[in-house]
Amino acid sequence: MNKKLRILVIAGFVILLALLAKLLIGHRFNSVESLQRYMERFGVAAPLFLTGFQAFQVVVPVVPGYFGCAAGAIMFGTATGFWCNYIGISAGSIIAYFLGRKYGIDLVLTMFSEEMYEKWSDRIRKSRSYGLFLFIATLLPLFPDDFLCYFSGLTKMNSRKFIWIILLGKPWCILAYSILFGLIR
Repeated sequence: MNKKLRILVIAGFVILLALLAKLLIGHRFNSVESLQRYMERFGVAAPLFLTGFQAFQVVVPVVPGYFGCAAGAIMFGTATGFWCNYIGISAGSIIAYFLGRKYGIDLVLTMFSEEMYEKWSDRIRKSRSYGLFLFIATLLPLFPDDFLCYFSGLTKMNSRKFIWIILLGKPWCILAYSILFGLIR
């Protein structure tokens, strides 16, 4: 199962990179405005692509989410960038939770190092309330949110509680990134 899953993840990432490369190859972007004009040609598909990319980057954690947050705010502005990022990251987080729940520790250890698993599971065991810990982690930047979403699927936390934590905790850090990077626009 692990080998098949790895192949599927790698294939999905390669396909995504190929699509992105095809969209961008042959175009010179010498300013934020030239990139924005280029992306406008794709109409509603451009923000949908960002939303899908953000969901994908949580499920296949190769690129930190703040890169997508920056790209969204710069390309589409603070409000649209925020909504694309929030919806995508929240959807990806919920998918990661259910994947962790369904495939268990084998999947988590396929996606993340055993060292990371041990480090965070020790910290989490010491916390009095994992739900509160997770909520605070989603509020703050630079926590390993993707890992915590998968890890949450291994815990006794029910899906309803997890989804509420994501929906209420995720927007604040994403909003801060969107405002900050929206100023560049």
